Amino acid sequence: MSGILGKKLAMTQVFDDKGQLVGVTVIEAGPCPVLAVKEKSIQLGFDLLPEKKLKKPQLGYFKKLNIAPRKMIAEVTKNPSSDYKVGMEVKVDIFKPGDFVDVTGVSIGKGFQGGMKRWGWSGGPASHGSMSHRRIGSLGSSTTPGRVWKGHHLPGHMGNQRVTVQNLKVIKVDLENNLLVVKGAVPGHKNSYLIIKKAKKK
Repeated sequence: MSGILGKKLAMTQVFDDKGQLVGVTVIEAGPCPVLAVKEKSIQLGFDLLPEKKLKKPQLGYFKKLNIAPRKMIAEVTKNPSSDYKVGMEVKVDIFKPGDFVDVTGVSIGKGFQGGMKRWGWSGGPASHGSMSHRRIGSLGSSTTPGRVWKGHHLPGHMGNQRVTVQNLKVIKVDLENNLLVVKGAVPGHKNSYLIIKKAKKK
């Protein structure tokens, strides 16, 4: 297992080897300096940050390593076959077209949503006379158990959660511009940070 940190740039379409049009996400991935080497993982940094935006202890951490400050810091599992040292850079060429990746990010927050949007409820009758179109309706059961079951799907806060999308195919790797093009959608809005790892289940 190994991975890299990145940023979601945009979605677009490209033609694959068979001439089929494929929806893809373009990710700016790396270069990520290694900040720490641990027993089973490495700590990576991504996206430059001006020194004036850091507190003194944080700035001291980067000065001690002799590495320019980074906005995002995260850990990924070590690749046993690689020898990591503090200061070396992990680049997007750890992937190649045809590889499969798992992408982790924070999904777009949608605020407080009703049950139809949040859980896909079918809703009440849409005809004239019905006063219950998108409402909750009856919740609990009768005398037994006489309460609402724990975990019952209800309206509430939707999105803004850490999500991993698995087994996305790598369509293109652009080392010169640090770009990774993967088939399908990834979590989050434009410019949101991502962790891209080699797929566990492929």
